[in-house]
This record gives sequence, C-alpha cells and structure tokens, in this order.
Amino acid sequence: MKKVLVIEDNETNLYLMRTILKKYGCHVIEAQDGYSGVELAVAESPDLILMDIQLPILDGYGATKKIRSIEKTKNIPIIAITSYAMVGDKEKTLRAGCNVYIEKPIDPKSFIEELKKFL
Repeated sequence: MKKVLVIEDNETNLYLMRTILKKYGCHVIEAQDGYSGVELAVAESPDLILMDIQLPILDGYGATKKIRSIEKTKNIPIIAITSYAMVGDKEKTLRAGCNVYIEKPIDPKSFIEELKKFL
C-alpha cells in the first residue's frame, strides 16, 4: 500500500483528496500546516507528497524547500495542488522543488491519472 502525505489546511479539499486516495488504495497521512508537513515527511517517509501552497505557519514553498534540503526526504515526489493560478505561480512552484503543479479545483479523474505517474 502506497503512503501519501497530504499537506492541506482546507477541510473540504482534504476530504476530497483523502476520499480519492483511499479509493485508489493509498494510506493517507495528513498535515494542516507546512511545519507539521515537514515533520511528518521526515517521520513517515511517504511515497508521495501532495502540497498545498497557501498554508499556515510555513507555506508550501518553504515546506517544499525544507523537504528538499533533508537527505531522507529530498527525493520524495511532491505535487503542488493550489489555487494560485497567476502568471508565474507555476514556475515559482516548480523552482521551489515541486515535481508537478495542479490547479484547484481538482478534477478527480485527471488527478488520479497524475498520481499514477508517481505511485
């Protein structure tokens, strides 16, 4: 069973991702802020991280950079899932270390197809 860490502070979005991932057979770990997300990434060594960008305490950019700076977690794939859709946001997200950028709201079918590339 693949382990996926979802770092998301919005309960509705978290519920949707959790439901999709569990239906796909994944074990879901959850954090609601960037700092806790980094801690869980180190403690749990997930197969994939789904990262919101607009997070409390430590935003998704900072959390991604921190995860990439730690030897144990630096190669875990990170998918940014964000409502940031302004010009340059995708590039900024990828420069921070995310592998893929997905805009909210997510489409369940295309979402799972993107996840399959990493799981």
